[in-house]
Amino acid sequence: MSNDAPAQEPKISIEHVYKIFGEDPQSVLPQVEAGADKREILEQTGHVIGIRDISLQIQPGETFVVMGLSGSGKSTLIRHVNRLIEPTAGQILIDGQDVLTLDEKQLRDLRRQKISMVFQKFALLPHRSVLSNVMYPLKVGGVSTDKAKAAAMEQIETVGLAGYEDRYPRHLSGGMQQRVGLARALATSGDVLLMDEAFSALDPLIRGDMQAQLKTLQAKLHKTIMFITHDLDEALLLGDHIAILNDGELRQVGTGEDILLNPADDYVARFVRDVNRGRVVTLATTARTPTTLSASDLSRDKLEQALTSVSEAVIVTDADGRPVAAVTEGHLHANRDKAEDWWRSPDNLPTPQTADETTVLAEILPLFAGSETPLAVVNSNGVLVGKMAAADALAALSNSD
Repeated sequence: MSNDAPAQEPKISIEHVYKIFGEDPQSVLPQVEAGADKREILEQTGHVIGIRDISLQIQPGETFVVMGLSGSGKSTLIRHVNRLIEPTAGQILIDGQDVLTLDEKQLRDLRRQKISMVFQKFALLPHRSVLSNVMYPLKVGGVSTDKAKAAAMEQIETVGLAGYEDRYPRHLSGGMQQRVGLARALATSGDVLLMDEAFSALDPLIRGDMQAQLKTLQAKLHKTIMFITHDLDEALLLGDHIAILNDGELRQVGTGEDILLNPADDYVARFVRDVNRGRVVTLATTARTPTTLSASDLSRDKLEQALTSVSEAVIVTDADGRPVAAVTEGHLHANRDKAEDWWRSPDNLPTPQTADETTVLAEILPLFAGSETPLAVVNSNGVLVGKMAAADALAALSNSD
């Protein structure tokens, strides 16, 4: 019997979406579908291809980052989700409902109740206080003043602005103004959050603070977030999955590790070439298969035999598969005169250092200092799943295979 969990329905499905800008997009669509390039379409028809045949699935509760350089189509794409832009062709489904079939009232309800949006420009009302700005969409939606105030204050506290609710936007720094925008989006209780270059206008220090705050909020709220950025480091930091666009076309979708380790084409490879892998790549994808012995079956002869096929160490595991000792050839040689009974106790052998498989490479490098044995890589239950030597870590940090 399979133990696989049933596949989760995506929160947002973007299916074969095209956007062509111009006087008569439908007349140009067949050429675009046939593969005519962007320059050819512009020269021959005066139309501009915004996005071409984009299909994405965004799962509930994940942060999905769409990234690319200026003109890649990323901001055009996100505006299709709440129909700020109408596609030339394709479908956009939220919870299985085709957004493109909604009438004006249904679309207003979708924007008020299910989807919130945070823009690069803060778009705060300058004549209203922080509290009034956060309350505004609730009041427009018909929520009573008392309920709107309570909901707004909750989100103001969530983004760390308690005490500033009576201040006006001109009294706040750029980062604080963006937090007001985020609080306003969160106050509507919609479970989809669209963020279009939300932190791009902030200076680096404030931007880093906002990124950290978003990660903290997401761990608590589990919103479905579609996040647009041109910054690869930001994408790798925030994204559960990343989609890379170029000239309106989808080049690759995957986790940050997928994209760094297995770029789909030369464009993506060049795009990620200078990324610090140590902050992204985990032990789960780089650890090697360990040579092991069970503590219940330990002996000098078996250790010696096992070491003939491994260069670093044999890792000894308990009955539950957890690492309890590690033996190198040097340790075996230094204790060659010990009685056989001495070798049967893992307590007499060096204890290996361990690291969780979700740990990134940059965090484990200090663990190799002064250690003769490889790192034992374990899962969330402490069970051995791999090993990592210093040479393995250095190789994984390089851009070579």
